[in-house]
Amino acid sequence: MAERTKKPIKITETILRDAHQSLIATRMTTEQMLPIIDKMDKVGYHAVECWGGATFDASLRFLKEDPWERLRKLRDGFKNTKLQMLFRGQNILGYNHYADDVVEYFVQKSIANGIDIIRIFDCLNDMRNLKTAVQAANREKGHAQIALSYTLGDAYTMDYWKNIAKEIEDMGAKSLCIKDMAGLLTPYQATELVTVLKEAVDIPIDLHTHYTSGVAAMTYMKAVEAGCDIIDTAMSPFALGTSQPATEVMVETFRGTPYDTGLDQNLLAEIGDYFRPMREEALENGLMNTKVLGVNINTLRYQVPGGMLSNLVSQLKEMGQEDKYEQVLEEVPRVRKDFGEPPLVTPSSQIVGTQAVLNVVAGERYKMVTKESKKLLSGEFGQTVKPFDPEVQKKCIGDVEPITCRPADLLEPQLAKLESEMSQWKQQDEDVLSYALFPQVATDFFKYREAQRTKVDATLADKENQVYPV
Repeated sequence: MAERTKKPIKITETILRDAHQSLIATRMTTEQMLPIIDKMDKVGYHAVECWGGATFDASLRFLKEDPWERLRKLRDGFKNTKLQMLFRGQNILGYNHYADDVVEYFVQKSIANGIDIIRIFDCLNDMRNLKTAVQAANREKGHAQIALSYTLGDAYTMDYWKNIAKEIEDMGAKSLCIKDMAGLLTPYQATELVTVLKEAVDIPIDLHTHYTSGVAAMTYMKAVEAGCDIIDTAMSPFALGTSQPATEVMVETFRGTPYDTGLDQNLLAEIGDYFRPMREEALENGLMNTKVLGVNINTLRYQVPGGMLSNLVSQLKEMGQEDKYEQVLEEVPRVRKDFGEPPLVTPSSQIVGTQAVLNVVAGERYKMVTKESKKLLSGEFGQTVKPFDPEVQKKCIGDVEPITCRPADLLEPQLAKLESEMSQWKQQDEDVLSYALFPQVATDFFKYREAQRTKVDATLADKENQVYPV
């Protein structure tokens, strides 16, 4: 393997995707993004993460925006910078597995509309669920980055990470990302992990973490010293808390060292100034909750992502069972163990968390079982690193024969059927993909789009029919 050398660290900027997803529920609009793109394009970022994750759903559902149109506008503005997206393997950007033809078409259209780097992950680290997307990205001449969903547990040894990294490289990934969605990776663990991975593979290593537990900046520092090639950061107005470490801080940290990014702090300051009023407004109107801005040490105690913690609180509040919070937190690791010790990331975090709530509230474990828990225990999401608890599996799914093959092998091609279902709304090829992922949400958006167009047409017709005095 190539020897580690001291070289400038590269920065992937997350403010246009994960940062606002983590802090303001993905509510930044395209209109808010466009005026600053020219300056961001001059920074010299390794990449700007600006699409995928929850941005697709939020654009359609809450912002009444076409996510494909956003991508095209961003691509027009970023003339010198690579654009990156987050992609949930066979789940794409939704919550279920889709047939291979849908996955391939989504990758094709993402790259055609402007994405350079596709970060692909699976909530169970089941490599079978990544293969189709990686092959499609390579075929389209995109950069396929595979992300390991980082987590803790008996099964997740250094040998596990080393072996899976080799598998990733062999699969054809151009780079590897350690995706620490819960902020569980501590500084000296990062040194050990990055060292092991650098010895195992030749492809670049990117580290992505969240500040939730308070250690992220220190973790980045140790990871960089160990040979990490790229770190994910967010401009300071949307950094820290459940987001990433601040870009400006990490740039300053490495200034004058062999890892110096070479990025211009004056330019970064101008970009920070642009986003600061958005932060102030979000704090004033409550969109940014101060609860997500501090250090949540329960993340390290219970190994639960920050977003999952807030979901548990809201679920208990709706049920009038807020006093059961500590019991639920203690139940989460038990359910996770019963369910094969999966990493806690969308959608496995929601499945485990909701089941823990039901187990506590019902007063009996697995008396009430969600359909998602049944799907997980039936193998519909793929293979977990450890086997399911056989008694729990039996209680939840009875005599159902669990799936052992790659789940998508059981899915018939879906594109043609989807095309015929939504043909009346189709204005661009990409519309079928919006519909595939979120049928009801996309249909509502298509109706809204049609109504807007009708309104514009009527306005134009009125103007044409106006008679002006000579």
